[in-house]
Amino acid sequence: MYVLKKSLEQLKYPIGTFQCPETVTTQHLKNWILTLEQFPIKFEALVKHLTKEQLDTSYRPDGWTIRQVVHHVADSHHHSYIRFKWALTEDTPLIKAYNEKLWAELPDSKYAPIQMSLEHIKAVHYKLVALLKLLKTADFNKSFLHPETNREVLLSYNVGNYAWHSKHHYAHIENVLKEKGWL
Repeated sequence: MYVLKKSLEQLKYPIGTFQCPETVTTQHLKNWILTLEQFPIKFEALVKHLTKEQLDTSYRPDGWTIRQVVHHVADSHHHSYIRFKWALTEDTPLIKAYNEKLWAELPDSKYAPIQMSLEHIKAVHYKLVALLKLLKTADFNKSFLHPETNREVLLSYNVGNYAWHSKHHYAHIENVLKEKGWL
């Protein structure tokens, strides 16, 4: 059981929420792409040696387990990769949203070995980073429409958002490992 040393908000958002700069520069994009490139190896190193009991520990009260977070990252980043491809090949497509909370409750997210998702994250990031490095500056101004927010999402924003998402979930796991003395 957790001793609440941090507020629930700090536990939910250990690095804060994503704050996209008003103007996304080439340097922002390079930094974010580097984060996406390095993330799979860092993430795997953080979790690959955890025991079943450690993997089945939640990162906060009423939160997902570490195992669910790993599987969520694979699912979420897979969706993001597809959204990039749609935005690059269609004119502001309406993307398909998914209920991440319900996906995290599916048996594969709750019980399957994490190695499959770690390998999936590596493959998706390898493909995504290769794609992002080959895009022209104008391509980052392409967008998709998110049905839950009815908001147009620029690809430049999405690169930053997924770099943040990588760090966000890394911090969730790293914090519980530190708190439990497992790191």
